[in-house]
Amino acid sequence: MTERPRISMYGKAFAPEYQGELGTALGVNSSYEEVLATASRAHAEAGTPLERSRAALAVAEANRRLGRVTQAGDAWRESYRSGRSAGDRGAMAWALWSGGTLARQCGSLPLARRLLAHAVTLADGSGDRLAHGYSLAGLAETGRIQGDYEAVAELHEQLLAQGRAHGEARHMVWAMSGIAQMHRNTGGYDKALELFEESARIAEEADDFRGRAWSLRGVADVLSVQGETERALALLSEAEAICRTMDLASALAYNHKMRANVFYRAGRYESAREMYTLALGEFREMQEPRGEALSRLGLAKSRSRLGRDRDETLAELDSLEADFTRIGLRHARDMVIAFRAELTAPPAPETPAPRCDATTPGSPAIPARS
Repeated sequence: MTERPRISMYGKAFAPEYQGELGTALGVNSSYEEVLATASRAHAEAGTPLERSRAALAVAEANRRLGRVTQAGDAWRESYRSGRSAGDRGAMAWALWSGGTLARQCGSLPLARRLLAHAVTLADGSGDRLAHGYSLAGLAETGRIQGDYEAVAELHEQLLAQGRAHGEARHMVWAMSGIAQMHRNTGGYDKALELFEESARIAEEADDFRGRAWSLRGVADVLSVQGETERALALLSEAEAICRTMDLASALAYNHKMRANVFYRAGRYESAREMYTLALGEFREMQEPRGEALSRLGLAKSRSRLGRDRDETLAELDSLEADFTRIGLRHARDMVIAFRAELTAPPAPETPAPRCDATTPGSPAIPARS
């Protein structure tokens, strides 16, 4: 196993998407309501196109994290236009990174890839190493979500190496948890757990609370698969507290969906149904179709276990398969297909118990019970 460096080699986490004076006023753990208020004031007071671009970028990111996708879309486009007016390719790259991330969050994965690829090109020509790295990371994450692991596994490793080389703990946490997720989805649970736990440790020691919340969710997922239900639920409670403190609306919804997954795996189907319903409402409110579709799948499976009509479940699975195909979620589509196969499989024929009595040749006589 490759030896991994100790956290002392890295600095504290920082947020390069907050630029100029905003980089001084805001930090990686600032709540997104605080970010939105500070960035909105900076935007109103901006005297140059570059200042407007930087402020609009922070407004876009705050709104995106708060689940306000329309406002986020308006803000990243304004950031791009202002960056173009300033002639700053780095600012334009950051704006496209934000737009591509928003598109991925909204389930528009082909659009996400186009925007992020353009961001990579702009950043490459600007000399902004961080914009280039974040845009590449966005492309890698988009491919991972689509299930295109062969295409992005090496890129994740390259980005992890870059994070180590430059002492960027936040980027390391992102890359490491992404690699862990690919191991988890392909059945490498021990390796996934090792990476998620290390990611959570690095995030904690680097004061990257958001990264720790996502990493703890990954740890809980793997522990749940391995049957450690209560430990998984405790970690999700810790992560939920972080999400609420930082106003992480999307992360909180995914936390609730994972809690539902844990209940489902433990056979606690009524609790799973309640949590999937909660997560579904949260995803719908923030217009996040990927999370919505995943919650619908969990809800359909829970209702099926609780006695729902099989034909109704199969009809919903057909609808979900179409949604996952449209969004481009291969792993989720495979889960739909697997559950449909389980529902439609013919019952296994009962094997008659072998007769074992005094009339069976070669069998010992069984005395009658008194």
